[in-house]
Amino acid sequence: MTDATLENRFLEAVQKASEMTQASLPQDVQLRLYAFYKQATFGYLDLKQNPSYHLRDAFKTNAWMQISHLSAEEAKENYIEIINSLLQK
Repeated sequence: MTDATLENRFLEAVQKASEMTQASLPQDVQLRLYAFYKQATFGYLDLKQNPSYHLRDAFKTNAWMQISHLSAEEAKENYIEIINSLLQK
């Protein structure tokens, strides 16, 4: 699979996710989607950039840290997989 195809599939999944309501998604799924999105689009998490944050940000940062070992491509694939599984329900 080419990078362009993966990128197109990822952007399509992001669009589908933006049409979902937060109320329709469990918080753990929201956090996983957030983490995979951040890893896919920003890569390495630099905690020195903003060391002071609220509890909500701490949960989001923790979710991102847990998958920080993944490449951007792996994060995109995981993001796509979650969105597709949600749409099949």
